[in-house]
Amino acid sequence: MFTVTHIAESLALGAAAAAGKGVVSGLVKDAYERVKGLITSRYSSVPLNLLEKTPESVSRRGVVEEELQALNAERDDELVTAARHLLEMLRQHNPVLSEKAAVVLRNVESTNLRVREVTADGQAVLVDGAKVSQDIEISGIKSGSTDPDKKKP
Repeated sequence: MFTVTHIAESLALGAAAAAGKGVVSGLVKDAYERVKGLITSRYSSVPLNLLEKTPESVSRRGVVEEELQALNAERDDELVTAARHLLEMLRQHNPVLSEKAAVVLRNVESTNLRVREVTADGQAVLVDGAKVSQDIEISGIKSGSTDPDKKKP
């Protein structure tokens, strides 16, 4: 199920991509502008300006998510379709976002981070944008094919 969390994530990532110094695909910009336009025209109380100022802010993303939830934005089929399209464009044009992993942690803020006992066919753990003030422990990771028929001889 596509939720307001996904919509807020697509907005934050789209805003970050559009505001970034690197070259951003016109397809990503167009997809972001589509989602942004739908929200500003249908859900004008959603504070997109806050998210655009600091798209990496977890708390600002939470405010946007909370407002979208209160407005039942996840029921807006056109918005959901546009947000899904934006996420797909971001994945296609951003190497970090295109990674598939069993555990994906983005923009985590914590004192300690522990990830243990993960088994995955491909990449096991992807950490992007973490702010950890003390310890990071990642242990017991098994990455690669777990199917004996797929293993190389």
